[in-house]
Amino acid sequence: MASYQVIARKYRPQRFADVVGQEHVTQTLSNAITQNRIAHAYLFVGPRGTGKTTIARIFAKCLNCTGGPKAEFPEDDPKAKEITDGRSLDVFEIDGASNRGIEEIRELRETVKYAPSTSKFKIFIIDEVHMLTKEAFNALLKTLEEPPEHVKFMFATTEPEKILPTILSRCQRFDLRRIPAKLIIQHLAQIAGQEGVKVDDAALHAIARGAEGGMRDAESTLDQLISFCGNQIVESDVLSMFGLAARGQILNLGQSLLEGQVQRVLKELNDLAANGKDLGRLLSDLLNHFRNLMVFQVTQGDLSLLEVSEAEAAALKTQSGLIAGEAVTRMMEILSDCESRLRDAASKKIMIEVALLRCMQARHAVSLDSVLSRLNELRLEPSSVVPVPSTAPVSEPRQIRPIVSTPPVPAIPDSKTSLAPQGLGGNPEVESLKDLWGRLFESIGIAIPFAKGYFEKSFLVSFQNRTFTIGFDSENADQIVFVDNPKTIRVIQSKLADLGHPDSSVKFVKTPYPEGYQPPIAKPSLPMDQPPWSSTLGVAAKPIEAKVTPPVLKKEKAVPLVLNKEDFKNDPMIKKVLEIFKGQIVEVRG
Repeated sequence: MASYQVIARKYRPQRFADVVGQEHVTQTLSNAITQNRIAHAYLFVGPRGTGKTTIARIFAKCLNCTGGPKAEFPEDDPKAKEITDGRSLDVFEIDGASNRGIEEIRELRETVKYAPSTSKFKIFIIDEVHMLTKEAFNALLKTLEEPPEHVKFMFATTEPEKILPTILSRCQRFDLRRIPAKLIIQHLAQIAGQEGVKVDDAALHAIARGAEGGMRDAESTLDQLISFCGNQIVESDVLSMFGLAARGQILNLGQSLLEGQVQRVLKELNDLAANGKDLGRLLSDLLNHFRNLMVFQVTQGDLSLLEVSEAEAAALKTQSGLIAGEAVTRMMEILSDCESRLRDAASKKIMIEVALLRCMQARHAVSLDSVLSRLNELRLEPSSVVPVPSTAPVSEPRQIRPIVSTPPVPAIPDSKTSLAPQGLGGNPEVESLKDLWGRLFESIGIAIPFAKGYFEKSFLVSFQNRTFTIGFDSENADQIVFVDNPKTIRVIQSKLADLGHPDSSVKFVKTPYPEGYQPPIAKPSLPMDQPPWSSTLGVAAKPIEAKVTPPVLKKEKAVPLVLNKEDFKNDPMIKKVLEIFKGQIVEVRG
């Protein structure tokens, strides 16, 4: 009676053509043999079960087969069969984990000196080579750099970062990738057919999903399922073995998240946990689903970049219309953060529940960049608020008048306080520049209230050849980006024209403060004890007086204001802000 052989060994690839999913490696090695460009050391890197040692052994067969090196050789070639059976005297397979010391490497160095017994090359295959000690690597270094012509080294590892750079630089490196689920499914179907086992498509997809790109893991799972289930395997058998959630359950949970169904999300999660599903794997599957959704949206429905079934493709098409791309990215960030912290969590279920609730909140969140961009737009927009009468009681009778967002700029009374154009053409007097800048600063504050703050620490550098140059020191130079825009420049040019300097251009520069600099002081547009939003949000206030006694504007008597919450909430500007940022009023303070 023949001894039983597990599927992973029974169906192990014996030639390059049999290797699944690593054509970029096998084709390169075949070409190297054909062109007689065979290096002395090779390093195969990749996740477990992707074919590193298998490819090294096939390469050894190609080099030492009868009449080799040859990329193709007969299956019954005696020398190749010796390597397959582990009987070759010239091919040494060494486990780096158990032969990691300097003594073992010294013994290897002594063996290298002798010519091969019956083959063309003496080949050393060292698996998990990263397990060698630093001293062992250093002992191997000289031999690896200048080996005898008859010696070839082949290393395999899952952790190349642990290998010394001096070793890496002396090897030709090949990176093996995770095998696509589609290829794993095809390969398992072939094996099942040869074994006389019927496996439904959903079960094959579940096995491939659980294998995470490793063919050996997939074959071992199939072997175990055959022992457990016999000749008929269905999806539920695979899910119970892996602790996986069904693909349909993942899609349903994703749909509930996108629709914001809090109760349904928590119930589905609870059911999955109660049925013994691996919560860590559930989170990983959900994250992968949203990754597929993101790719589906970005590529406008291109399925070539996705490994999904027809049911999954249909679900992605439906769900892509429920959410914007930015929101999907935010949800993925939350799930990814939860996944990284799940291992150390005392209660995985609670952490995942919190993450799912945060995902539903993130569907309508606005990114910080969007908020800042919109705030800048609002700041640079002149106010256009209609008057709203206040019903709140005040300490003394007041007259309700419409608030005008851009009142007329006060006229310059006489030539003593105004700037004569001829005095500014060449080398203007400092006091004249200060006077002009003070008036202009005041006008900007009235016309664009939000932009006024950007100019508080700026100063007038010069006004020559009709070019009005405004300076910002190094600490405040970042304000330039907020004021250097067509809207602000048009307002400044308009106010300069009102002050007697039409057709002027405006320029912003970064430069140190001038000696004796003092920031401009503009007359407040409201009483000092009145809230800053009262002039732009429709709260009744006294109008600004048009008559001005230069150089100081007339002060108004402060009038206390009691702000009514309903009036504030119904203000058109407040409504607009709440709508844009999807906010709500928590408290109003007068």
